[in-house]
Amino acid sequence: MTFPELTRMVAGVRFSKVGKLYHFDHMAFPEVQIGDFVIVETVRGRQMGQIMGFTPAEESGRDYKPILRPATPRDLVLRQHWQGRETEALETARDKARQFGQFDRAKFVAAQYNYDGTLLTIMFSAEDKVNAQRLQNDLNRFFSPTQVEVRQIGPRDVAKLLGGYGACGELRCCSTFLTDFSPISIKMAKAQGISLNPTEITGMCGRLRCCLVYEYEQYVAARQKLPKKNKRVGTPFGEGKVIDVHPLQDAVTVVLLNEEGRRYVQREDLVPLDELEALAKKAKEPCAIHGDGPCDCGAKPGKQAEPTEE
Repeated sequence: MTFPELTRMVAGVRFSKVGKLYHFDHMAFPEVQIGDFVIVETVRGRQMGQIMGFTPAEESGRDYKPILRPATPRDLVLRQHWQGRETEALETARDKARQFGQFDRAKFVAAQYNYDGTLLTIMFSAEDKVNAQRLQNDLNRFFSPTQVEVRQIGPRDVAKLLGGYGACGELRCCSTFLTDFSPISIKMAKAQGISLNPTEITGMCGRLRCCLVYEYEQYVAARQKLPKKNKRVGTPFGEGKVIDVHPLQDAVTVVLLNEEGRRYVQREDLVPLDELEALAKKAKEPCAIHGDGPCDCGAKPGKQAEPTEE
């Protein structure tokens, strides 16, 4: 008797409150559960993360790094201790940066220690690219033996770190549930009929609002089923021209040609007049196979009709 092979599972680990999930092999510690803190090796050294769930491993044979061990109470106390020193480290980085002219217009946003204090990351933002190597070397000497990394981040990452409320009055999406930033373009606002006024489409970070991407695909799919603006359509009230499209309502606003006034018409009540007239014109054209009269053989133009038996 053969038994089906058990699906290999990997643990999804998150290193910050609203951060990406990274997957690790937990076979050496099968007892770990969702919510447990674990120690893992990353490209930035040893880090403490929290298990957020388990998922089947990819079938491509990808090699997952293993979980080194579950976090101990001492690890958790160490993390709390170093988190308490982050504000002091940030102030030190700001004081050191004042000695270098290229940081005059930079904003130092956050300092983050890893759980055991062996790595300190200083994050700053600036409009232009800034070479922070000299500052990083100076901070490495000051905080030795802790390794210091000075990283320049973008405005969206700044908003994510600082949190706060968005223009809608709710907590910012980036600091509550968005783990990654999707590409956003101005055409997403156009497709949804949103005013292109910068105050309407720009977030608190100064970039296009992340929420523009949420319903974009639904708007695109809905618009494909509706006539575009200025299209001639037939309605229960007579012929009209489309002057506005309402994708999520599956309807359009039409100005009637036989009388003054506008009408709100659902898609199922619309008749595409231009398309119908084009089809009627094509149907009256001579048959390309059987002569000058209207074609009633069912053969497509350019295709030889099959001979019939006599």
